[in-house]
Amino acid sequence: MVGGNAIRGTRIGAGPVGESERGESAPRIKVSYFCANGHEATPSFAVDAEIPDEWECQHCGLPAGKERENPPEARRTEPYKSHLAYVKERRSDEDGEAILAEALQRLRERRGA
Repeated sequence: MVGGNAIRGTRIGAGPVGESERGESAPRIKVSYFCANGHEATPSFAVDAEIPDEWECQHCGLPAGKERENPPEARRTEPYKSHLAYVKERRSDEDGEAILAEALQRLRERRGA
């Protein structure tokens, strides 16, 4: 096909290619983090950046630390609680029965029964 699209093979908004056109990249340092499952993550940071003590494992999502022999423990996640579970934490069964009886009494009075 002669006279086809002149920008074929490039993406819209692509800038100049190569370090000489876009300038030098910031100096980087790679840090290794290890999770309890034995995975290793090696993100890179700018040399002058503050490096975190923990990093999330890319493979399993567990917290990862800098020491291979002593990785951080998995954080305890609270199970999902329904609205009823939260109400039961605040009120006893006797309180619930009293509130229900009061609500039913008001309902019966409104209906005239």
